[in-house]
Amino acid sequence: MSNEPNLPYRPCVGVMLLNKEGQVFVGQRLDTTLEAWQMPQGGIDPGEAPLQTAIRELEEETGIVADLVELIAEAPGEFRYDLPPELVGKVWGGKYRGQLQRWYLFRFLGQDSDVRIETAHPEFRAWRWSDPRELTTLIVPFKRALYEEVLDAFSAHLG
Repeated sequence: MSNEPNLPYRPCVGVMLLNKEGQVFVGQRLDTTLEAWQMPQGGIDPGEAPLQTAIRELEEETGIVADLVELIAEAPGEFRYDLPPELVGKVWGGKYRGQLQRWYLFRFLGQDSDVRIETAHPEFRAWRWSDPRELTTLIVPFKRALYEEVLDAFSAHLG
């Protein structure tokens, strides 16, 4: 797409959620046939603070309510990724070239039974806990570098 460099990045957040064993929540998206898993993420609504977005998106995608998580850390700065050329113009109404994300690390205080991906607008068809070292092998290739940056940002908090 010739105007791809002129498109802005979508303002977004990402959530790394750790269970008591230090494993990370990942979900398998409903809208793809790829065997790719990802951490919860979503767009920031106008006037919404990024931390507020992270808590909202976590509940919308996993059913986990705010009372069942505690904030451990916020990654310094923002991370970005570009969509592959074949996806530009097809996702987010063709308005964005990729995402500019703020990332938050939360500890999950609940039980696995508190995770309910069958939400009002489901995004995942399956979920699991994963070793943080596996994350870059689970995500779609075009987000791999971003996940490496996120892991580096939170490395002091990971086992």
